[in-house]
Amino acid sequence: MERYDKIQKPGEVTIKGFSKPDVLQLRFNGVPVSINGNTSYTNKIETQLQFVLDEGETNKLGIYNNETGAEIRKYTISYDNIADYKNLYFFNLPGIFLQTYAVKPQVNFGKVGFEFIFPNLGEFSGSSLTHVKGILKRENGVVLAEFESIGKDDFTAVKIYNSFSATAPVYLELYKPGTTEPYVGSEMIKVTVKQHMGANMIVLQEKLENGVWVVKGDIDVAEYL
Repeated sequence: MERYDKIQKPGEVTIKGFSKPDVLQLRFNGVPVSINGNTSYTNKIETQLQFVLDEGETNKLGIYNNETGAEIRKYTISYDNIADYKNLYFFNLPGIFLQTYAVKPQVNFGKVGFEFIFPNLGEFSGSSLTHVKGILKRENGVVLAEFESIGKDDFTAVKIYNSFSATAPVYLELYKPGTTEPYVGSEMIKVTVKQHMGANMIVLQEKLENGVWVVKGDIDVAEYL
């Protein structure tokens, strides 16, 4: 025997995203989501889905490239896991998709601010760490800022210092949390990062170069905001 009336509860997903230059489309159970009358969107993407969930039912929310139709991300939302999807954040750039919401920090004139995120930590290095420690230095070794916990899911809090040069590079050394040991191996892991006046929101990435894994910091999300 089965219940005639299914057990239900309301579902609500608040979406805050950003995409540039790609135009995206959200589809809920295969149906394009309309935002301000549009079913494709770029730059800031914000909306709220409201629906009813039956016990045992699954709902599919997908993010697609509107031009190619390629699926970028898919989420399965159910009666049991709806609490995990109350807020859905994403940031879509060429070659990288961050499941986080990026807000450009306020940095006063004459100052430089840095935030970091490391979404593919361990992909090529094999590290099982979820966070690393970062020390940002000038070329002469002077410490500019320390980041105790650079993780995969969210940008760090901003650290701000006085600008000393418009062109001189800065370097981020990466360690196991709470130590002065490289987060993998014994060789110093040193990343050259862009330094612009104002806010810098750097995406760290492990990459393979000539068969050797390295860490790059050449994507600055602040340039898109």
